[in-house]
Amino acid sequence: MRIISAAEVEAALDYPMLIERLRQAFRSGAEVPLRQHLTIPTHGENDGNLLIMPAWQVGRHIGVKLVSVFPDNASQSLPAVIGSYMLMDAKTGKPKALIDGSALTVKRTACASALASAYLSRSDATRLLMVGTGALAPHLILAHAAVRPINEVLIWGRSQDKAKSLAKKLTRFVGKRGLSIQATDDLEAAVGGAHIVSCATLSAAPLIYGDWLEDGVHVDLVGAFRPNMRESDDRVVERARVFVDTRDGALSEAGDIMQPIESGILSEDDIAGDLFDLTRGDRGGRRFYDQITMFKSVGTALEDLAAAELAFERA
Repeated sequence: MRIISAAEVEAALDYPMLIERLRQAFRSGAEVPLRQHLTIPTHGENDGNLLIMPAWQVGRHIGVKLVSVFPDNASQSLPAVIGSYMLMDAKTGKPKALIDGSALTVKRTACASALASAYLSRSDATRLLMVGTGALAPHLILAHAAVRPINEVLIWGRSQDKAKSLAKKLTRFVGKRGLSIQATDDLEAAVGGAHIVSCATLSAAPLIYGDWLEDGVHVDLVGAFRPNMRESDDRVVERARVFVDTRDGALSEAGDIMQPIESGILSEDDIAGDLFDLTRGDRGGRRFYDQITMFKSVGTALEDLAAAELAFERA
């Protein structure tokens, strides 16, 4: 059995290639049982969570990811999300690779957002606001820039020092690609000036308000993965054409979808489509230039399986 490290995953999973692999995976589908979502009490401020996410394609591969999410890890300079992924032969069950799940998760999550953006954001979108400074943030910026002509990026975080540090680090990384990356401490103004707002936080209360949005913006909500979490207020879903990564996941886990449904602001029928619908052409994405669009993701094991197969092929 091969061991594929985080560095090898990072090198193997090129953004455009993984976005296209995800597009093909959503078109073809896979068996994806409902994932186990277990709460683990801690002695800290917040409970931890353990996610067990299996998926398989008959005759090809079985994969299962174990992910721990411990929000208090930041106080110990540890990542909040840690994972590992086992890829097996679907004909024999024989393990083929143990893959760094954290690296796999940030790559596939960012590329799923970029895949949605390719259908939902304006094709001339040049200004991106990144809300959040965690492990996902740099990947979301680079993935969105892989599908849209992004040339200006603002980064907002609760910690201005982290926002400035990420902007400086990414500026060094992108070099001479013509991408301007700066930190901002004015979230409302930054939302109002953005063509794409990507939000990846562990917030329990809205950070993005619908009244701040300009016509034509695309809102990408990645962070709130439990019913009691939320990154946007009701006005966002009132003003936007709403899409999700998968209906089952969004309707059972996403606070940005479940809370507006509970309050009567949104109904299940108001969800315009998911990534299966978009990639198969069953639903159109953006309908007109000034339309506000919103994409809410909670992740699916289908994305992990597709990313793991690509990493196994290329690492």
